[in-house]
This record gives sequence, C-alpha cells and structure tokens, in this order.
Amino acid sequence: MTPDPLLPALTARAKARAHARTPAPAPTCPCVAATLAHRPDGTVVRHADTVAKAHAPGTDPTALTHRVTAAATLPGVYLPPLDPTPALVPVPPHDRLVTFWPYGTPVDPDDPTTAPWEAAGTLLAHLHRTTLTTLTTPTTGTTPTALPPMRGPQKAAAAVATLRATTRRHPHPAATPVLRAWSTLPPWARAEAPMPDAATLCHGDLHLGQLVRHPAPDGPWLLIDVDDLGVGVPAWDLARPAAWYACGLLPPGDWSRFLAAYRTAGGPAVPPDGDPWPALDVPARALTVQTAARALTKAIAAGREPDEMERLLIDACARMAAVPAAVPADAPAQLGGASPK
Repeated sequence: MTPDPLLPALTARAKARAHARTPAPAPTCPCVAATLAHRPDGTVVRHADTVAKAHAPGTDPTALTHRVTAAATLPGVYLPPLDPTPALVPVPPHDRLVTFWPYGTPVDPDDPTTAPWEAAGTLLAHLHRTTLTTLTTPTTGTTPTALPPMRGPQKAAAAVATLRATTRRHPHPAATPVLRAWSTLPPWARAEAPMPDAATLCHGDLHLGQLVRHPAPDGPWLLIDVDDLGVGVPAWDLARPAAWYACGLLPPGDWSRFLAAYRTAGGPAVPPDGDPWPALDVPARALTVQTAARALTKAIAAGREPDEMERLLIDACARMAAVPAAVPADAPAQLGGASPK
C-alpha cells in the first residue's frame, strides 16, 4: 500500500507553525505530537500547542477564508484561528487547503457525565444572536463579507446520496424507510432550494466533538470547526441533540440542560418557552435521516446488519415517513422518544 503523503506534509507544517510561535529547545523537540483525525473529509494533526487541519479536497478557498475570518471575529464563541488565510499544501493527487489553530482540550468521550451541554447551548445562542454587520476582524478592523450558506443540508444530502450509491450495489431493505423519510422533507432541508433564513449565523454541524477548552486544559468552552459555518436556519444547530433525544439516544436530562441553556441565553431558534418542537421538527428529521443513512452505509460496507443503536435510527425513519413533517407537540414520540412536555 502506498503511504499517504498528506500526513507527513501536514505534520511538518504543524511543527513549523508551532515553533514559529514557541521555539523548541535544541537539538531535539520534546513536544507532544499526534494525529487527531484522518478522514477523507479532513485530516487534523497536533504539534505542541498548534493544530493544523487539512480540509477536504475541492474545498472552495474563498468560502473557507470567509469562514475562518468569521471565526476570528467571534471571541468567546469560536476558537480563534492562528492565521486569517488558509495555506495551500501541494500533496498529490489533490492540493489541500490548511488552517492553523491553537490546541484546545476536547470533550472526554468516555465520561458522559462531564458533557458540556449547558456550554453548547449557551455558545449556540450567542452565535445565533450575532448580527452579521457587527462582525469585525480584530487584525484588520474589516467586516467579513459574502459569508456562504451553512452546509448542514448539503451534508445530509451527501449522506443520502452515498446510501443510494451503496444500495445500488448492495441492496438492503432498511434503506427503504430511510429514503422514504428523506423524500417527505421540504426542498430546503434536502439542499434542493435556498434556506428560508439567510441572515442567521449558524455552526452547521453541532455535536459535542465541536467543543474544546481553550486555553488548555481547563479554559472556557469554545466552538471549533468552520467547514460548515455560514448563514441559515438556526434550528439546524439544535437538530442533532433534538433527534438523539427524540430517538431515545440522548437522556431527557441532557436534552433539557441543553435546551434550557440555549433559551436562557436568548437563542432565537425556538420560542423562549413552551413547546420547541414545531421549530425543530424538520431539521431533527433531516439529522435523523442523515445519521441513519451514514450508519446503514457503514453497516453495509462492513458486511453486517445494523446494530441496536442503528436500528433505533432506522425505525425512527420508518415512523417519520408515515407522519407529515412539522407536526407539533407529539413529534418526539413519533420519532421514538418522549415528548418534551
């Protein structure tokens, strides 16, 4: 197997950037170095207090620059980039855009009791309440322009497209309810039409892996990952935890903590009190389909049947397909969980 040339090239960039900030003792470098993620849609490496991310092949450099610039204008909400402009690393067969960030301590996946649901809700509310015209880049004093749409619906559509391609080669009966549920969503949620909100700043892919403490190890929680940042429907950012709660994958107490923190901080995606589900129904359905599509694709690729958690998602899609979207208060029960009331 031919070694992937990206990892050594990216690691070298991270090391050089780290020691441009903090010179290493000669003649050796005792710094912590690690590969934090290595996937087709992004590779992340750490060297000392610096993180380098190679974004997906084909990433639009102008859109990424706008997203990085926007993150730089949101102190206390987003982890600030180390450089305002992405670098280009020539690595065959695809050159990769790279951004540099300070290292932050991630959420501990092995200790759910410490999951920062309140921090996630509060940060989202602050992000959603940001007026685009007030964003000012600290280094230049300019306002970012032409911020692209957030990419949540695009990612959901990509997951469904991958499932369709997989099941053309390897048919599976569980694909039917997933695809049927997808077909019931409005065009904007399937990335087939503009989103109804083009002014609210959104993360686009919120989950607990998108929070870190900075300065490490115990600074305040901040959002990370600008790949999907943009303008759009803010309820999309609440949709993944809402979908997990509705499917029975997130404990009611965690969902309540998250939602209460968002509301307390004045988040505009849901009403300040009462039933939030009319605002969350369509995005939560879309995220349920996206997650089910990815899970089923993974199971088929591994040559196995969906496991218990994956079946919960597929079963939720089957129930969703039978009930029109945007049903009010009892929607969570239809997805497989308890009503928020």
